[in-house]
Amino acid sequence: MAAGVKEAGGGGTVAPPELASAHALQLRGVWLRLGREAVLRGLEVDIPAGQGVTLLGENGAGKTTLLRLLAAGLRPTRGEGRLLGYDLRDSRAVRGVTHLMPVDGGLYPDLTGAENLRFALQMHGQSGDVAGALRRTGLTGAAERRARFFSAGMRKRLALARAHLLARPLTLVDEPFANLDEGGRALVQELLTELRAQGVTLIIAAHEPALAQAVAPRTLRLAGGQLHEEHRA
Repeated sequence: MAAGVKEAGGGGTVAPPELASAHALQLRGVWLRLGREAVLRGLEVDIPAGQGVTLLGENGAGKTTLLRLLAAGLRPTRGEGRLLGYDLRDSRAVRGVTHLMPVDGGLYPDLTGAENLRFALQMHGQSGDVAGALRRTGLTGAAERRARFFSAGMRKRLALARAHLLARPLTLVDEPFANLDEGGRALVQELLTELRAQGVTLIIAAHEPALAQAVAPRTLRLAGGQLHEEHRA
């Protein structure tokens, strides 16, 4: 990993601690309660840096909630967690090394494709080849079109272009293959594979195990609020 990671807003760099080179994620007895419900219960897991993990689970199992927790969108109720060496409760540091791609892409609908990418770079104090990212994802012709008029597949591709530009060492992806045709799934798979090749740790929540596991072969299942290791036949 690089010697420092830009903070959101361009406020300098976060110096990564020594553990960052060994583990992307370590959870020890992590619980999360939302209201009276315990959504996540005593999570225990170690994910080495650079690994690809497919996260499976039934609808409502808490996969999206777990991704939000890891992206510092939620705080654990109890337990200990370290993400690239940082305390999971240190939201500022965690947000500097993670990127969450939500199922809808998390785009700004009134911005164009190019504006979405430029704004993301600006917010994180980074620079990057926006035109090249649009070209790689087949969106050059839609660069000046507002994102609200993008198809589901185009939104996925633009979100992945943003993930490539930001190049966070831990990237969390929620349902990247949903609502895509065969060609769109193949392209998303290829783009995710490229992120892995760059050393990015990927956690992919998906309902299409075979597609996700081709990129992220380690498989964890979330059931009953707990994580279980699954072994492929």
